[in-house]
Amino acid sequence: MGNSPKRPSAPGGGMPGPSPIPGVKALVAVASGKGGVGKTTVAVNLAIALERMGARVGLLDADVYGPNVPTMMGSNEQPRAISEGEILPVEAYGVKMISMGLLNPGDRPLIWRGPMLHSVMQQFLRSVVWGELDYLIVDLPPGTGDVQLSLIQTVPVTGAVLVTTPSVVALADVRKAIEMFRQVNVEVLGVVENMSYYDAPGGQRVCIFGEGEGKRMAESFSVAFLGEIEIDPQIRIGGDTGKPVAALGDSAPGAKSFYAMARATAARVEAILSAAQGPMVQID
Repeated sequence: MGNSPKRPSAPGGGMPGPSPIPGVKALVAVASGKGGVGKTTVAVNLAIALERMGARVGLLDADVYGPNVPTMMGSNEQPRAISEGEILPVEAYGVKMISMGLLNPGDRPLIWRGPMLHSVMQQFLRSVVWGELDYLIVDLPPGTGDVQLSLIQTVPVTGAVLVTTPSVVALADVRKAIEMFRQVNVEVLGVVENMSYYDAPGGQRVCIFGEGEGKRMAESFSVAFLGEIEIDPQIRIGGDTGKPVAALGDSAPGAKSFYAMARATAARVEAILSAAQGPMVQID
């Protein structure tokens, strides 16, 4: 007997498949093999950049143990229940948002096991009134655990963005994440290398954690390389103060690389959606 997770049986013994969220065109999971690589920073700035580029965007904070999205988005507003089983998301920077950090504010820890995590994922995906969205960005917890499996079993995931740093340890873990998504038949949109370099005063570029490893790894797995995100104090300050750099526009310090990454991600999503629709058949 293997130890692979099983989906719950449907009435009559069938296996329920993932069902789409009405109105959501593309669901993009932002994941990492390990913590500390800036995954949430990438997810937040990706969502805002896509919104600034004209898309309708939602952001689901699925990192229930470390829900940092509200801090980075500068909002502590609590979502409103508008009816039995319907929740209005909070809006910040034009992005619709839901997070356990909005429902469980403060320093109280969540001590939950698998079934409870599955339940909250169902609530966030099915009970939140997302409306019409071009992208629903899902900030996953690090690793390859219960929340990832719950998401994959519940809704069709258009693709996953894998965040890493150039360090050998982070790269080893992101390899495992790529293999996990492949095993469950989720397309890997590509790899983002965060904390790639630092432009020191005087114009010298310093690669603190290594150089080019993320791109080489993406090539070795035959997945797209979505871009490098620099080390910039404004990125850290923006996250800490609830003013993400992407909200300042494409030309703001620290924001250009996020917009380049967002454009690359949008192009990959469009290619996947177009391929899924198949070629247009002309009828004479």
